[in-house]
Amino acid sequence: MSRHLADRQAATTQSRVVHFLRIARAPRQMWHRAQGSGSGSGLAHFLRIARGRTV
Repeated sequence: MSRHLADRQAATTQSRVVHFLRIARAPRQMWHRAQGSGSGSGLAHFLRIARGRTV
């Protein structure tokens, strides 16, 4: 009995590795925002909500 098509994995090609490394080395500007010095109001809002106060 032979294996199912889904169980057969093709050998990894060089181009797939190259594309993976290009994505891995790219700066993550799409997902991460730059960490600038904010006014601190965001932290104050977070702490207020964490303490249970809504106003």
